[in-house]
Amino acid sequence: MTILALLAVGSVALWAADKPAARPPLKLQVDHQAINRGDSIRVSYSAVVKKAAPSVVYVFTSKKVRRAEAENPFFNDPMFRRYFGVPDQGRGPRDSVQQSLGSGVIISTDGYVLTNNHVVDGADEVKVAFGEPRKEFIASIVGRDEKADVAVLKIDATGLPAVTLGDSDKLEVGDTVLAIGNPFGVGMTVTHGIVSALGRGGLGIEDYEDFIQTDAPINPGNSGGALLDSEGRLIGINTAILSRTGGSNGIGFAIPINLAQSIAEQLSSNGHVNRGFLGVTTQALTDDLAKQFGVEHGALITDISADSGAQKAGLQRGDIITRVNDADINDPRALALAISRLAPDTEVTVQYVRDGKKATVKTKLGRQATQELAGGSSSDNGKDEGVLNGVGVSDLTAEARAQLHVPADLKGALVTQVDADSASARAGLREGDVILELDRKPTANAAEAVKLSTDIKGPKVLVLLWREGVRRYLVVDESK
Repeated sequence: MTILALLAVGSVALWAADKPAARPPLKLQVDHQAINRGDSIRVSYSAVVKKAAPSVVYVFTSKKVRRAEAENPFFNDPMFRRYFGVPDQGRGPRDSVQQSLGSGVIISTDGYVLTNNHVVDGADEVKVAFGEPRKEFIASIVGRDEKADVAVLKIDATGLPAVTLGDSDKLEVGDTVLAIGNPFGVGMTVTHGIVSALGRGGLGIEDYEDFIQTDAPINPGNSGGALLDSEGRLIGINTAILSRTGGSNGIGFAIPINLAQSIAEQLSSNGHVNRGFLGVTTQALTDDLAKQFGVEHGALITDISADSGAQKAGLQRGDIITRVNDADINDPRALALAISRLAPDTEVTVQYVRDGKKATVKTKLGRQATQELAGGSSSDNGKDEGVLNGVGVSDLTAEARAQLHVPADLKGALVTQVDADSASARAGLREGDVILELDRKPTANAAEAVKLSTDIKGPKVLVLLWREGVRRYLVVDESK
């Protein structure tokens, strides 16, 4: 079985050094009213489509790549290679322009468009088109969140037909939904189905998964498109399908709009997402563990980070977290989702079980350490500045040191992410490496690495790293 991101021909966005200036808050139209589930079955949804379809757009991206002369251009799709393992072909590399397409949704009248990160990830140019007669705009990437696969674009236009956002927390299995997007690039298409399941996760698609599952047919090219309720309100962003063939088999996944909205509001204001950090490592409860600890559900704490909110609140190894604020915690994924939706410095109420007894504490969340080198988004002018674009780093936690066998006295920034199409990946930088120096300047932690990456103009940078007990140098050249 294969999980596919829904690009027709895939691609990825520039991470520029310039941090976008703070913008005013998004002006969104939101309707939290639940649908009328006692309504009779409709003969037609044409009124709903007429209301919402003008808000759905085509998203076109292009980037320069090097590919084999005889290679089928579809094989150059990063998503195609990722899921089907297509080897390199042809006699020798040459430059070409790779084009891909997806969908998006206008969420504000002044030009903000919501889509998937994988639709624009790595793109040199992004265009948005909509309307009859069709209007086309160059779009800037306001911000991208790779962990939840959300991106926000901005076009220079006003008076646009913004969609009304619904409340995905009020969805129920069996509710009618409509999917609108641009499957296979054939043009705007509407499909119909129901909510098949809620809270789907553990699929390995994204770091934060809380998907709406639907049987409304969605296909490659639908990525970033709208999932609507029966009132025409946006309740999800179509993201992936489970398929043996690459086409729709009736199992599609959408990001709930409540999650996407909170991310979009942060991306639009400062270009990146700040997530809270409780400071616990947890594991799922098996039946045997649940009996041993005398609980039915929860996230079992296996470790506590030093100076974290969890440590300050007195949480201990062996405690089982069962609730955070108003959210029930059934497993570690539910805990990660609950904390990730909250901003740093937010005070949270944590309910837990220790030695069979229930207890409650309050604490303030810290800030997740992972940061993107050279910024987290494209600047408005699209210039690719700084070095190590497409690389994510975090501080070395006790858990990471233990897992990677990093010496206690070694200081540096842990590489948590390397864009497969980046110059850093081509130079050999990998996840799990520890960056010790950039251009012979030491990096004691993630913050120092981020600052150095933006200060160094490049296009070449000398990197000293630690990997599996060995220090080594490599040169990342972003001019290639």
